[in-house]
Formats: sequence, C-alpha cells, structure tokens
Amino acid sequence: MSQEILDMIKKEIESNTICLFTKGTADMPMCGFSARAIAIFKELGKPFKTVDILPDPRIKQILASFSNWPTTPQVFVGGKFIGGSDIVAEMHQKGELQPLVEEAFKSRQAAPAR
Repeated sequence: MSQEILDMIKKEIESNTICLFTKGTADMPMCGFSARAIAIFKELGKPFKTVDILPDPRIKQILASFSNWPTTPQVFVGGKFIGGSDIVAEMHQKGELQPLVEEAFKSRQAAPAR
C-alpha cells in the first residue's frame, strides 16, 4: 500500500466534514452513482469535498482497503464511513442523512482547534 496515497485519503477525510471519493468531480461526475451521491449532497446545501479517484488507479485500491468497501463513490461524514450511493440515497429518502450531516457540522464547530 502506498503510504503517500493512504495519508492523502486520511487527510481529506479528517479535513472535510463531508468527503466523497468519486469518479470525476462535483462539477463533472464520470459515473451515474457518483452523480447521484453528489446531487444528494448539493441538495443538502452544506459544503462538501469530492476527491476524484480516476487520475491514479491506486487511489481506488487503497481506499477500498482502508474502508473495507469495494465500490465508489465512498461517502464519509464527520470522519466516519457512511457507505456508497445506494446507502446515501436510502438514508436521504428516509430523512436520516440530513440530521447526520447537521450533527457532523455542529460537532466540527464545537471541537477545539488543533
């Protein structure tokens, strides 16, 4: 496993309240599943970061090992792995995603600066 890529993955998750590892970017998703997850988070109206896994194939491999989840997109909220597009869509439909996101932002604001 490339330590440099693993460090980048961890840094992105820690640095962003909402972090999506996607195929493509928020402005130009490159698969339907990534587009679906991005659209849900745009609808929620909170800032989020997308990390495009396509430029380096090692990112997907190392990310899958890190999260124990083989597919993308991979969604992290408040530093915790939530799941992929289907899980995020289901949580959104059930009204479970918005409170999770709100709580993550509150926790990040309340946390002492490092």
